[in-house]
Formats: sequence, C-alpha cells, structure tokens
Amino acid sequence: MTAFPSEGMELTHILVVFELRRSVAFYRDVLGAEVIREYGGTSCVLRFLGTWLLLVTGGEPTEDKPGVVFAAPDDPGRVSHAMTIRVEDCHEAYEVLRARGAAFLTPPKDWGMEIRAFFRDPDGHLLEISAVAGS
Repeated sequence: MTAFPSEGMELTHILVVFELRRSVAFYRDVLGAEVIREYGGTSCVLRFLGTWLLLVTGGEPTEDKPGVVFAAPDDPGRVSHAMTIRVEDCHEAYEVLRARGAAFLTPPKDWGMEIRAFFRDPDGHLLEISAVAGS
C-alpha cells in the first residue's frame, strides 16, 4: 500500500475564473507565475512559488463530481479561499505589485506581529502579502 501523503506528491490550487486570458495575464504579469501549459482555452497550469496553480473556466457537474458546479466567485465580499504570500518586506512588495497593476484593498497594515495587505485577482479571489513585523 502506498503511503499518503508520500514523497513526490504535490498540491495544486484550482481557481475558477471568468475570463481565462485575463486571469493568466494577471498571474503571469503581476505576480510573476510561470505558465506551464494551456488547454484549449478553458484551463491553464501555472507554477508559482513552488505551487501548482490551475486556472479553469466554470463547468457543469461531471460523472466524477456529480452535483458539483465549478463557478467563479459571485460575491467578492465573501471569501472561502485565500492565498497568502509570505514576503520579507510587505511595503516593498506592495509597491512592486501596485506598479504591476495589483489593486489593494488598503495599504499595508501593521498588526504588531505582522504587516499585511490584501488584493484581489481579476475574478475576486483574495490574495494577501504578509511579513513578520521587524524582519
């Protein structure tokens, strides 16, 4: 029997998006993700900070996921999934990402133990940059 988890396994984050080209451009051009492969205009595999990221357009239930519809977020004010990018300097990362087109909810906020700032991708998925305060 194979152990689970075992060496060689990797985690992929799946994000459902409205417009694949727009989302690929954001992750590639703003965040610096590497595009690995695109599939027929409905999905794209990227590599970002050692993690696989799969962008897919919505879809109806299939035999292996009956009753499950893939849909991009319909209310950006409600979050069920977010990604945090740990950075050395939150203020510096904030300026770099803003210059590349990221729209932050607020400037970095110092919470004492950490400094963080949140922004969204074009589909409303929430991302965070975070640094240990005083690092």
